[in-house]
Amino acid sequence: MSEATLEAAAYGVVPETGMDREAIIEALKEKKANDLTDLARVYGYTYSPGGETEAVAREAYMMFLKENALDITSYPSVMVLEREVVRMIANLLRGDESVVGNMTSGGTESILLALKTARDYTRHHRPEITEPEVILPRTAHPAFHKACAYFNIKPVVIGFDTTTYKADVAEMRAAITPNTIMLVGSACGYAQGVIDPIVEIGALAKEKGLLCHVDGCVGGIHFSFMRRMGYALPDFDFTVEGVTSISADMHKYGYAPKNASIILYRDKSIRRFQIFACGLTTTYALVNPTMLSSKSGGPVAGSWATLKYMGEAGYQNLIRRLMDTTKILVDGINAIPGLRVLGQPDMCMFSFSSDEVNVFQLQYEVKKRGWYIQPQFSTPLSPPNLHISVIPPVLGNEEAFLADLRGAFEDLKASGNHLDFGMVKEQINGLIAGLSEDEAKERLQQLAGMDDDMPEDFSMVNTVIDGLSEDLRKFLLEDYVNQLFV
Repeated sequence: MSEATLEAAAYGVVPETGMDREAIIEALKEKKANDLTDLARVYGYTYSPGGETEAVAREAYMMFLKENALDITSYPSVMVLEREVVRMIANLLRGDESVVGNMTSGGTESILLALKTARDYTRHHRPEITEPEVILPRTAHPAFHKACAYFNIKPVVIGFDTTTYKADVAEMRAAITPNTIMLVGSACGYAQGVIDPIVEIGALAKEKGLLCHVDGCVGGIHFSFMRRMGYALPDFDFTVEGVTSISADMHKYGYAPKNASIILYRDKSIRRFQIFACGLTTTYALVNPTMLSSKSGGPVAGSWATLKYMGEAGYQNLIRRLMDTTKILVDGINAIPGLRVLGQPDMCMFSFSSDEVNVFQLQYEVKKRGWYIQPQFSTPLSPPNLHISVIPPVLGNEEAFLADLRGAFEDLKASGNHLDFGMVKEQINGLIAGLSEDEAKERLQQLAGMDDDMPEDFSMVNTVIDGLSEDLRKFLLEDYVNQLFV
């Protein structure tokens, strides 16, 4: 990058005169240097199948980049496209003509809306409940906890079967109180790719007169096509009595450009409590079906184009390849002595752990060989582990990955450089014993090696965080990110 370009692109500076197009593009390329760019070696985050599908979706996205879904009277095309996308997904999830929904900016917004709607629906129908509670398996996505924090709902966390990783419905039943407003299940849970017993959860919700949300953000679309292909799957969609809402992401295994998700409700009488309207100010009348006001029509058009271009045959062909690859990876990892896949994944995503090495160090050893897999912390019922999402860009590279994983594992075992989880946790407790809360937090930041820059190797950071109480873990994660964005 030239000196002039560097000066014009300086941090926090609006240039005195505008940069030219070439300089802007060069500066942006420089900033992307440390991003995950070789998608054929990244097991997560980017779900696009690439090729002509991505080209068609990109063109559709850009056609509607400036159209604003805030005002459907000015941009009725966006509303028409959204209704068509929602109906296609509702049909895949075997909803009848009463099922309604909207497009959102992602799975988190869909989940936020599901809980906000449940809270307001309950306020209307059961006003005696002033301290609402939602029952979540520990395997549920963190977005449910975010929604509870935002909307003043108490999350009641229940366990799961430590062999299958399915939600414990008996424990869910025991957790119901007069304040319970909703039960939650996943199809599938992100971490281990396992479908919860949705039929049983739905039946329990119906028996108790509760709402029931199914988080199908990663699996809803994928599983719907799998069923049509003849795969044996438990029911999880609107055919299950008691299920009142489902979320499903287009920008994950629907392969649309980000940010695009769907939130669906059994009927309009429930969805009514999702919508916000205000006519009390000097400005225009505001009516928002979802959380955002202004939002680009690009993701809506990109989703519509993806569904129409890929069609049933395109989705089924890709899903067959993904599931075949997943079997190769699961079998290959289980064949490495000292590694084991957790649960029995239903989806093309899963996690694995080890009793012989620190998996966070293993993740870094794999990273040094050019691959990205995702670290996940332990819970009282599950060990620290590594997550893999099998996505289109990695297809065909499974044997190379398994060879590098095996090599990384053997090298780490032989190195003698082992961060022991129990020992680190013991050291943490010793270091913070007798300290004030603020002093303890400062000491933990030092121990983890956290500063204003992200380290190349997160092994120590993750091991320290894994050894903390839930409250301290939450603090350290929040504080670390708070330091980074300055």
